[in-house]
Order: sequence, then C-alpha cells, then structure tokens
Amino acid sequence: MNNKRVLAAAMITSFMTTFMSSSLNLSIPALESYFGISAVLVSWIVSAYTITIAAASLPMGKVADITDRRRIFITGITGFGLCSLACIFASHIGVLIALRALAGCCGAMIFATNNAILISTYPSGMRGRVLGYSVAATYTGLTAGPVIGGILNSTFGWRSVFAVSAAVAALALAAAVHAPSGSTADTGSISDNKTHGFDTTGAVLYVTAIAASLYGMTNMDKGPGSALILIFGIAALVMFIWHENRYPDPVMKVSMFTSSRTFTFSNLAALLNYAATFAISYTISIYLQVIKGMPSGKAGILLVVMPGMQALFSPLMGTLSDRIRPSVLASTGMGICSFTLFLFSRINTDTPVVYVIFALCLTGLGFALFSSPNTNAILGCVSPADYGVANSIVATMRTYGQSLAMAILSIITSVTLGKGSLGTSPHSDIIRMMDTAFIVFAIMCIAGLFFSLARDKRKISEA
Repeated sequence: MNNKRVLAAAMITSFMTTFMSSSLNLSIPALESYFGISAVLVSWIVSAYTITIAAASLPMGKVADITDRRRIFITGITGFGLCSLACIFASHIGVLIALRALAGCCGAMIFATNNAILISTYPSGMRGRVLGYSVAATYTGLTAGPVIGGILNSTFGWRSVFAVSAAVAALALAAAVHAPSGSTADTGSISDNKTHGFDTTGAVLYVTAIAASLYGMTNMDKGPGSALILIFGIAALVMFIWHENRYPDPVMKVSMFTSSRTFTFSNLAALLNYAATFAISYTISIYLQVIKGMPSGKAGILLVVMPGMQALFSPLMGTLSDRIRPSVLASTGMGICSFTLFLFSRINTDTPVVYVIFALCLTGLGFALFSSPNTNAILGCVSPADYGVANSIVATMRTYGQSLAMAILSIITSVTLGKGSLGTSPHSDIIRMMDTAFIVFAIMCIAGLFFSLARDKRKISEA
C-alpha cells in the first residue's frame, strides 16, 4: 500500500507539470493578442519556465540527496500551485514571465525528486516498470493538456488554464503529503559525506552556465551582446567542471560521465531527442490554428494523438526495458522520431490534416520507445545515494533540450517573420519557418541516434 501511494504521488506530479506546458500551448495566440506582443516575445512564456527548470534541477537534486527528498518534493508542489494561481491575476507580460520562471524553480524541485523517490521505493527489477508508469502519467498530462487547454481557452480564456493547473497541484500535494515519509525520504537520500556542506560555488556556476547559455542562444538575433552572454555561459560551464573535479563533495560527480559510457551517451541522446521533438506541439498548434483556421478546442483534440500514443505504450516499453537491452528500444524510438520530423518538414498550406495526425501518431510511438528505456539505462548506472542528482541530470537534459528547441525556434521565427506576429504574417512565411525548424530538428535527432547506438560499452575507456 505504501508503494502504491508513492507511485500515485509520482504519477500525479508527472502529470501536473506536463499538463501545464501542453495546455498553455493552445493559449499562445490568445496570449499574443491579449498582451499585444510579438511572436518572439510570447514564446518566452514557455522558455522562461523551461530555462529555469534546466538551471535549477541539478542544485535541487543535490539538496534533496543531502537533506530530505520528500520535503523538497512537497515544497516544489506547493510553490508550483501558488505560482499557477498567481498567473491568473497577471496583468503585464513581464509579471507573467517572471511567475513562469518562479514556477520553473518549483518544477525543478519536483523533477529532481519524484522519480528518485519512486525508484528508491521499488526493487531494481521493477525500475523500468514503475518508470514506465511515471512516463505514462507525463504523457497523459501532455494528452489531456491540449484537449482541456483548448476547451478552457476557447470557453473561459487563458486564465482558466492556470486555474486548473493550480487545482491539479492541490491534488498532487494531497497525494504527496499522505505518502509515508519513510518511503519518500529513503535512507539513500543522505550523502555519505556532509562535512564539506553544500557546494554553493558549484551550484552558482552551474545555474549561471545553464541560464546564460540558454539566454544567449535564445537572443542571438538581438546583436553581439547575446553572443557574449552565450560565451560567458560556456566559460561558466568549463569553470563548473573544473571546480567539481576538485571539490570534495560536489554538486555533480564528474566521474558519473567519465567512468560510464552508458550514462554519458544516454544523457546526450536524451538532450538531442528532447531538443528535436519538444517544439512539435507548439509549432503544429500554430499551424492548425493560424494556417488551417481551427479553433483552439478542435486543434487541441487533434494534438492529443501524439502524447496519447506515448501514454499508451510507455508502461509496456518501461517493462520491456527490464528484460531487453534499453539501448535497442531507445535507438529504435529515436530512428522513428527522426523519420517523422522529416515528414513534418513536408507540411504546407494544402497538407491534409490526416497527414498531420499520422505523423503525430508515429512520433508518439517513437518517443514511447525512447523515453522509459533511456531513463532506466541512466538510473541503472548510479547508486541509490545519487538517485536525486542522476534524476536531476535527466531532468536537466530534458529541460535544456526543450529550452534549446525553443531557442532554435525563436531564432528561426525571428529570421523568417521579423517582428511580425503570427496573426499578421503571410502564411507562406509561417510555413517556411515551420519547415526550416523541422529540418534542423530532424538533423539533431539523427545525431542523437548515433549516441544512442554507441552507448553499449560500459566504460568509456574501453571504447
């Protein structure tokens, strides 16, 4: 019974965080119109959330490992719900973006702990299965998000999306609070070496590196200042790695990457896969509403098919990854995603909607094949005491990849549409923006496929 409560808490939080992201995509045109802003600026409502999660996940994972994962978990849920509630009353785009960034900090607490708590509760032989259920909940959130978000946006307006998200957060909090503390704050969550305290310098360097590099990439079209910020972020990352190699109790053990080929290449595959696929729903929602003229509710129903396939097949793929080499399943999934991204790049104003639905279904199947097995492979490389950090690295790869996707899309949008909005730009320019983005994403996914195929040897030194 205790295990089931922990599983329920992990699944609800997995659902909650992705529901917010996917449901909000259907409100992008409405938000652009309400605040009177450009297509580039409105994308920051999404980017502020993902960049903050990417920057904060690793430090939060380390804090959870040396203190109490359950406490960090509950704090994250509470903060996420309060931020969603506050977004309802945002009257300025700057306030909304700031609240989304704060919600990202809280989301980092959740991502750093939910799966770490889950796999610490179940035996190793069931790791793939329970991760499959957690991933299925993630994609159920992605499935429900477009449908519910589209209906809410078209019926009650964009604020209602945040109201529902706050309500789901309250449900998640109830599940987390009632999960037994003995299960959620497992014995492996306490570091064996706390004499040196928390690595504040490493945490600051990491947050600076992630935030600066992503901000620089996202704003590359705005002049040389952005390029300098990107270079500064890369320099901070180099300093972070140098510092972590020398600190007695670092935020991240660099040896996780240097000693295990599977851990390193699985994370690189995750980074590229999420970067290649994250913007699909965002871009296709624009296509259906702006090019095809669909109301947000109908567009949301069509967008359900991709996460629906992911939710349907993820538990099965997670279970199979306990029996079949995860790299085989994950590489097959990446191959399918690469193919479908090329399918998306062929979309034009006359493309039948059934073509879009087929490509979305195939992408959902490919991602289900990739996600659970890949996460199982990564977490199988570390000890229970490092689950929080390892899970945070997975979350960072996911959110950094998602932020990278939005950065690339923002640059392409800026080049093709300039300062024009989605509502006023010619359809031919919007199609050109979409096709260019999907070709770039397909190339990235193929690169990730090579890393996925090359991870089988356990030690990098053996390669």
